[in-house]
Amino acid sequence: MTDLISLLQSHWPAMVAVFAVFAVAAGSPGPATLGIMGTAMARGRAAGMAFAAGVQLGSFTWATAAAIGLSAWLNTIAWGLTAIKIAGAVYLAWLAFKSLRSALSAKPVAASSSNARSLAGHFGRGALLHLTNPKAVLAWIAIVALTQTSGGGTPVLLVTLGICLVIGAVIFQGYALVFASPVMMAAYRKARRAIEGLLAAVFGYAGWRLWASAV
Repeated sequence: MTDLISLLQSHWPAMVAVFAVFAVAAGSPGPATLGIMGTAMARGRAAGMAFAAGVQLGSFTWATAAAIGLSAWLNTIAWGLTAIKIAGAVYLAWLAFKSLRSALSAKPVAASSSNARSLAGHFGRGALLHLTNPKAVLAWIAIVALTQTSGGGTPVLLVTLGICLVIGAVIFQGYALVFASPVMMAAYRKARRAIEGLLAAVFGYAGWRLWASAV
């Protein structure tokens, strides 16, 4: 234990730099954060937190994959990253379609029993969104690379990834809590069509960029 503490102390400056990079990347606007915001405003705190938890599961999955050598696999299997990009583009296009349909409707589009009205459904949407986001894959690979440049080895890597996951949980759940506040939900009801239109544009643009980079 003493050796581990000494090792972490010697590599702490490099680890803090990684934490800062990760916090900015996780908190910046993107499909995941916008999905959390939109779900929290439209469906409430529980739904937003469930969606955020799904994003966290996707983030944990990619962190684990990066730690065990996902980058080596992607370099070996040329179509690996392309497949992820195409899957992400298709899913983002679907989200864009749903948001656009809601924006064009005078009333919110009612959710059926099969399309994520339940908390489990919101959780699944969040997880699928992050699992089909190649930027999340590349971000974790970059974090692993940055961590390993300090020469700390596996102990420093595991601690760094663990703290990054905690930071991500705080950011994602924080977005869900803030945007599920009565003030934000009231603002959403007043500007629902404009917000859904913006989400459709963002999801559509992100999906198009992914598709263009894959084909």
